[in-house]
Amino acid sequence: MAGKEKVLLVEDDPHIGRIVCDHLRKEGFFVTWSTTGIEGWDDFKHEDYSLVLVDLMLPEMDGFSLCKKIRMESNVPILIVSAKNEDSSKINGLNIGADDYITKPFSLDELHARIHSHLRRYRRFINRHSQMHTFSDGLRVDEQTRTVYLYGKPVLLTVKEMELFLLMMKNPFKTFSKAELYEHVWQQEELNGNNTVTVHIKSIREKLNDHSKAAKFIQTVWGSGYRFIGEAIDEN
Repeated sequence: MAGKEKVLLVEDDPHIGRIVCDHLRKEGFFVTWSTTGIEGWDDFKHEDYSLVLVDLMLPEMDGFSLCKKIRMESNVPILIVSAKNEDSSKINGLNIGADDYITKPFSLDELHARIHSHLRRYRRFINRHSQMHTFSDGLRVDEQTRTVYLYGKPVLLTVKEMELFLLMMKNPFKTFSKAELYEHVWQQEELNGNNTVTVHIKSIREKLNDHSKAAKFIQTVWGSGYRFIGEAIDEN
């Protein structure tokens, strides 16, 4: 039973979008249908989805860019559904984090089977992985409630600080440039001389008592940007 699991469909073809939406809703899913890459990213940021279906040839933001953004935020299954059948497109899509690649035209039976297969795997993954993350030096993060604790006391981060922190925490030891962080969190291109990210990182560090010269959580990679270096503790 699918229950009311939520699926995000990002498809600009109205005929295909309507057919897929109708099919999934008959299967018992709650479906959000976005018609551009930007709209899909905005919808993804404001809802908790169990699976995402993404076309590659989208207006405003292409499917590759959208998949990359989603994968930095979440382990949710991503299925690319595209008319592009070149091996290069399939390899690129899988390399940036998509879980499957379905070539148009496709049958609804095939789509149904692949969706349910990935959902089964994702449910097992969720059951095995707690949303509570524990690190050395007293840091605990409840991803579900978006709450950060330091030695048991809540750390009050602003919305943007929390988005920056969670993005880096969920991609440990990955170096993000200031431009990448700004574009991902503020969803617009960074302008020269903009120190918004620097100010927010400084504030997060102060609240976590994390000094840049002896960083425990957020490390400055000189000339490149920032990365999360917290030492995870397995409590299982």
